[in-house]
Amino acid sequence: MAKNRFEQVDEPQPDAITLSLGQRDGKTFARIACPAELAGGHLVNDFVSDELEPVEGFRSAVRLANEIKAPIVVEDTDGLWQDDWGELYRED
Repeated sequence: MAKNRFEQVDEPQPDAITLSLGQRDGKTFARIACPAELAGGHLVNDFVSDELEPVEGFRSAVRLANEIKAPIVVEDTDGLWQDDWGELYRED
């Protein structure tokens, strides 16, 4: 079975759900950003989640993407992506 592929970006994108991975005080977290315009009327304002456990953040981003039929991109400046989530690539 082919792995899912996710584009790595340097900042949240206006045309995709952005899963941001980061670290603070040695603890890894995830945050989800979704532009209101992308949500097709489901959101009045742009949405940014609280900090989540990384796996919970990944699963929540996938659920949201499936629900509103939107792509996911990943902001991961610290190299925290987990290979079992899929392939992370950077567009040339």
